[in-house]
Amino acid sequence: MPGLKNLGSATARTVSEALAFLGLTEETDPTVRLTPIAKANGTVSSTKLEPIGKPENVNPYAESPLLPVEHKLKGTDPNAHASLQTAGNVILFHNVQIFDSTGSPPWSGAVLIKGERIAEVAPWIDEVSVRQENPHARIIDGRGRTLMSGLGEAHAHISWNNAVDLGSLSKLPPEEHTIFAMRAARTYLDSGYTMCLGAASAKARLDCVVRDAINAGDIAGPRYLANGMEIARRDGALEESITAFADGPEEMRIAALKMVALGADQIKLSMSGEAILEDLRPEDNFYTDEETKAAVDAAHEHGKRVCSHARSGDSVKMSARWGVDIIYHASFLDQEALDLLEANKHKLWVAPSHAFLIEALEGRGEEFGYPKWKAEKDGYGDELKSAIRSVKEMKKRGIRLLPGGDYGFAWTPHGTYARELEHFVNLFDFTPMEALLAATAGVGDLFMRPHELGKVLPGYYADLILVDGNPLDDVRILQEHDRLHYILINGRVHKSHPGDNMAPPPPVMGRDKQSALTPDNNVVPKDKEQSHFQKDVAR
Repeated sequence: MPGLKNLGSATARTVSEALAFLGLTEETDPTVRLTPIAKANGTVSSTKLEPIGKPENVNPYAESPLLPVEHKLKGTDPNAHASLQTAGNVILFHNVQIFDSTGSPPWSGAVLIKGERIAEVAPWIDEVSVRQENPHARIIDGRGRTLMSGLGEAHAHISWNNAVDLGSLSKLPPEEHTIFAMRAARTYLDSGYTMCLGAASAKARLDCVVRDAINAGDIAGPRYLANGMEIARRDGALEESITAFADGPEEMRIAALKMVALGADQIKLSMSGEAILEDLRPEDNFYTDEETKAAVDAAHEHGKRVCSHARSGDSVKMSARWGVDIIYHASFLDQEALDLLEANKHKLWVAPSHAFLIEALEGRGEEFGYPKWKAEKDGYGDELKSAIRSVKEMKKRGIRLLPGGDYGFAWTPHGTYARELEHFVNLFDFTPMEALLAATAGVGDLFMRPHELGKVLPGYYADLILVDGNPLDDVRILQEHDRLHYILINGRVHKSHPGDNMAPPPPVMGRDKQSALTPDNNVVPKDKEQSHFQKDVAR
């Protein structure tokens, strides 16, 4: 397979052989690397950072061979203390309503941050003592605003370029596309999202490059687990330009290993169709059992998880049967599919990811040449009805459901991610509390680091947002970026209230009229080419 280098031995490597290289990395060339299974115990050792009483900050996934590599963000020193005399190392929020993501209602208190982690959470923390220990400590009066964990996105595409159709996702030249993806990463953080799991990359290494730039401190962005290109059969690709092709078990194995070698944290299998594609229906499945097993086994042997584009019932069954870890969409579920998901509910997560069709059915695609009637004609109305039934039934059965909206299309642009929480409440019968727990502690669990991500507790990373209002009263306030007064990641203040002389970020990527990074005006003049939506409507 072109581009696959020095993987002859890796193709045949067994789990036991991979374990022999525990903690080591084999460099295959400067841009390609293959990492056998690596584990970390994930324990926060300082007893000072443990919550009052149990639980201790111990990772329940510490011994899992699929624990993602811990990508350390370059930020404040984890061992920061008073003698460093640096303003950024100690931050105290007092007079805040703390939504700690444990299931408890918000309560009035204070949160002390030292370095990159939360050091103390209490009803009251002595401000004088904090200043005595560190005269440069930053003291922030919350004035009753809500302090909560940063949000999480289970289905992120930082390289989806707000395109009007699938074919435009890869039209940007590499240079412009890289800049776009970097800005999209910042837009996630600007929107209050501090955890994002990549669901596929438009170019093979783009996700990984941006992830590495975030971790190095070169650009702003969330904690990001990167993906590679979607892997699909030649007769089942949603869009050729964003796909790595594979037919048969051996090609599937090689394709999976290629994405692992490029540095992906997880791989993506594109198993079912899509309603906008006449010859690839969402009710259909294009994978075989043998192909699914081969791809999953190859990824798992190297400690990498697998996610699947699986709208059809058969693709969901196949995903659950052969160990896919993260299932997207799951629109058409019969009793057998639901039973399989329930039987494996402690091994997998499901992100329904229906924003694309919900927003199209609400008419948001009208200005981009994809009117509501066309979305209905394509079958999105019927799919949404089935999907709502499926999500409600999965919720009853205790299957782990997470928000992740597949954002990055013209009518679901970057910066509108929090609409997904509104959909969970309005369509899927989640309470605001359930939706927020899924978006915080739930995504921390998806990252397999529930002991240090997604909650406001001692020992957890200081990935926080200070919200003007109570999202439990109305989750829609999280869509209003001007109500996100503070955004912190890794103990660092990314955004403060405008009163602190920091200009707020642009609200929605592409709506500020500043960026020239669109598929059309960088590659094909708008008057020279129509999207296939516009052509279809014209007919």
